[in-house]
Amino acid sequence: MNWEQELAEQMSGSSDYVQQQLRIGENVYTVCYLECLVEANYIQDEIVEKLADPACRFPFHTLETTPEAIEAILYGNLVIYSHAEQVLYVANGTGMETRNVQESENESSLRGPRDGFVESVSTNLSLIRRRYPDPELKVDIRQIGRRTKTKVALAYINGIVNPVILDEVKTRLSTMDIDGVMDSGTVEQWIEDSWYSPFPQTQYTESPARVLHMLLEGRIAIIVDGSPFVLIVPVTFSMLFQAPDDYYERWMIGSAIRIIRITGASIALILPSLYIALISYHPGMIPTQLALTISAARAEVPFPSFLEAVFMEATLEMLREAGLRLPKIMGQTIGIVGGLVIGQSAVEAGIVSPVLVIVVAITAISSFLVPAYNGAIALRLLRFPLMLLAGSLGLFGLILGILAILAHLVSLKSFGINYFSPLVPYRPSDWKDMFVRAPLPYLRDRPEILHPQDKKRMDLHKRKKGW
Repeated sequence: MNWEQELAEQMSGSSDYVQQQLRIGENVYTVCYLECLVEANYIQDEIVEKLADPACRFPFHTLETTPEAIEAILYGNLVIYSHAEQVLYVANGTGMETRNVQESENESSLRGPRDGFVESVSTNLSLIRRRYPDPELKVDIRQIGRRTKTKVALAYINGIVNPVILDEVKTRLSTMDIDGVMDSGTVEQWIEDSWYSPFPQTQYTESPARVLHMLLEGRIAIIVDGSPFVLIVPVTFSMLFQAPDDYYERWMIGSAIRIIRITGASIALILPSLYIALISYHPGMIPTQLALTISAARAEVPFPSFLEAVFMEATLEMLREAGLRLPKIMGQTIGIVGGLVIGQSAVEAGIVSPVLVIVVAITAISSFLVPAYNGAIALRLLRFPLMLLAGSLGLFGLILGILAILAHLVSLKSFGINYFSPLVPYRPSDWKDMFVRAPLPYLRDRPEILHPQDKKRMDLHKRKKGW
């Protein structure tokens, strides 16, 4: 069986597989490709012209085996067999259709680059390399998935990245034995340290500028073909509250906004539980006038504060999920109108108190302050166990729940790095970019927790005093 028959047998059942002969002068060529990935005009305008002129064959590469030819065809290339030379060539096709580079809808930036990643790994790598034209930016591309053979690229800066962390990332990727990789989320769930933790142990982004910022710190980027979300490893808990704009604005503005985010995350996590604990177990801790107002508002509510709060929080989560799954314009309408109508109707029906509606509204707004979506979801999920503890044991239960969350965060790791660093273990040098962002000259060192090879990222000796 010759290679033409082998290809035809392997690709049998695929109606988009084309195998045709071209006669150019005295030579005969067999061209094989997938018509859904290669335009017919491209074959006539480019391939035939190059085959007619032997001097123009430099874009063609030779193949040795049939499996190599099949793989080339499936990736959108053309396989050409020269009957006269008895040589198998591969030529680059027009490539698969990809989305144009555009601004990310999930990571809007007030100040800074606006371009975002797309679903093509080669395009995403070009966006990174354009910003860092240095040979020390290394890219390790491998295929993952027994059937999909998805390209997964590791990007890092040689001379900065910690080799121990790099080897750990490569080891975890090499252990992936799975049918297919559809998105970077599949890779994330496979390589993370704790599968049972609600907190994300990797971070994803659509911003090339943010990826480069992380690479310069000594972290590693994982780029998956077919996904616009690039994974960053390792990560720490404080990174959930950081946004690219923090570094583009002056340090006082960035620090103030970061404090607002952390405050909002705390409110989103504990405010409903605190309401339940104070109303049900510790009303004496509420100021007298406010306690009388709340008591009058809840006089006709037939449910205890725990069931009242769970009902409103569950309704809010359903509205939020419905808004995400519906078309964009309709989703916004459902979120706003649905929240107003249900809240007002619940108060008028005497199911919930007006005070709880205010508490739930503040909680919802606060949860939107967390830049990392997967971090915000973790806080929203943990809100319900805290509400259960507060409804059972009051403030004592709430404190127990918070201590359990802190204990879990302290024990968590991300590729060997303590997740709660630089708080535990205590590293004061890294506090300059945690809860607040210190002025730029004070960020001259890379994060100590990563143990980078090159610890310095700026030299202040050339900066004149008085600037």
